[in-house]
Amino acid sequence: MESRCGAHHRASERESVVVTSHNTDDFISIHTDDAVSVMRGMESDSVNLVIADPPYNLGKDYGNNNDNRDFDAYLCFTRDWLSEAKRLLTPQGTLYVFMGVRFISYLFDTLERELGMYFNSWICWHYTQGLGRTRGFSPRHDDILMFTKSRQFHFYLDDVRVPQKYYRARNNMRGANPGDVWQFSHVHYCNENRQPHPTQKPEGLIERMVLASSRENDVVLDPFLGSGTTARVCQQLNRRCVGIEMNPEFVAQTWSRLAAPFEGFDSVDDRLARIPKDLNDTVRQQYISNHRQWFLKNNPRLRQRFEARLALAYPNDNTDVKKDVKNED
Repeated sequence: MESRCGAHHRASERESVVVTSHNTDDFISIHTDDAVSVMRGMESDSVNLVIADPPYNLGKDYGNNNDNRDFDAYLCFTRDWLSEAKRLLTPQGTLYVFMGVRFISYLFDTLERELGMYFNSWICWHYTQGLGRTRGFSPRHDDILMFTKSRQFHFYLDDVRVPQKYYRARNNMRGANPGDVWQFSHVHYCNENRQPHPTQKPEGLIERMVLASSRENDVVLDPFLGSGTTARVCQQLNRRCVGIEMNPEFVAQTWSRLAAPFEGFDSVDDRLARIPKDLNDTVRQQYISNHRQWFLKNNPRLRQRFEARLALAYPNDNTDVKKDVKNED
């Protein structure tokens, strides 16, 4: 069925690549094609989670002219792919969409008023690096809208909690809700995981969405795969990922990225290494053991930072705890 915007989509043959993840019963598929064309060929109610980082229409170089549409054409393009995303989601499914300031209000209106999806959260991704401005304030955040297909959606808070600041018997020591302002560093050009892509997103940022809104073996769709971050995160978290990317060079780079050894996600929330204050002798050993399992199992890069903070916070701790820390290295 043609969209009401009358957009024309390529009917060229699709190239599909299947990548076997580190678990033999999981897979990742990558389609080199236009997002809407591929999505129209997918079964309704077949996707548990959509994570989308579409072009912001700012004229960035993605190896095509897909980020340089006129205003109305961009809104039509947005309606087209969002309509397909809603159709593909299961009734309990969730959509996360990155967007720049110019079109964020139109995106919200399309999701809520035109498509009838349910608003959940307006997430602010805060970063501390970026281009500087001399007339006006330098931009230091991106917006992420979280919408669900129905009011009965899956959300796994325990999997994305962050450590409490203080130990209190009344606190849930499994951790606190991370809130809707997320601080993750950009993937710097000096980072070994940096890909030749203009808008690469941090793995830790995508990890939070995947953990919060899906379970192992669920299907995650990224219709604008780009540098392959969503596919890499899904590979490590045992999710099935369907990625769509028009640029074959980016697809090849993603293939190489998936084949590389995993040494931890490239940017994570520093709070995961936070040691709660006032851990008494009765609870400390058990909490420390739990902390490693809850917050560090997917993030080995944080272990050294965690151990350093542990030694500073509890320098007179008993030798059993210190031995336990050393033996898990």
